[in-house]
Amino acid sequence: MKNKRISPSGIEFLKALKKNNDRDWFNANKEWYLKELKNIEEFADALLNEMNKHDAIETPGGKKSLHRIYRDVRFSKNKTPYNIHWGGSFSRASKARRGTYYFHIEPGNTFVAGGFWGPNPEDLKRIRNEFSCDPEPFRKILKNKNFVKLFGKLQGEQIKTTPKGFSPDDAAIDLLRFKQFQLIRKFSDKEMLSQKFLMEVNSTFKHMRLFLDYMSEVLTTDVNGISLI
Repeated sequence: MKNKRISPSGIEFLKALKKNNDRDWFNANKEWYLKELKNIEEFADALLNEMNKHDAIETPGGKKSLHRIYRDVRFSKNKTPYNIHWGGSFSRASKARRGTYYFHIEPGNTFVAGGFWGPNPEDLKRIRNEFSCDPEPFRKILKNKNFVKLFGKLQGEQIKTTPKGFSPDDAAIDLLRFKQFQLIRKFSDKEMLSQKFLMEVNSTFKHMRLFLDYMSEVLTTDVNGISLI
């Protein structure tokens, strides 16, 4: 189970689905879908087992981590009914551990990510206050050699103006403009289909810990370092 691989036939299914993204084709190939879904569930189970060796994960199982293949098209201009990727996310356990892990399997667009996709206003203000007070610990994480090698730089949506309550001359203005805080590592199709992929994904998530643990401490303490939980 440790080296559970992504099935090449599962990737062929996604390619076929991309060309035939309609309910008639999907229903005619439902058995193929269920077979490949089982492989992805087993991959996610094996990944979860490895992740729990270095972090506490709240998600109870690989199956529970997976996102539905059925798209919600109610408010989307794209009315195709199915996602053309396999994806799943893992939540960290307990109030002291914040942040989420995500994996995305798609021909030509496979990546793993982690961080904070939509901090609520209170959390975002707390993060920004910390950056404004002392940005150097976070900058040190961003400049870490392994961090740069795996993730390049911090990613996420930013505002173009100065956040309310802060100065445009703030030494941390580049960090203060972030509304999301994400780490992303991309993989080639060859890497994604290799026997080493699961362990590479796990290792990548493990290297996110420095970032996630820093953010968790910020979000669970006040500006004086007093616990909020």
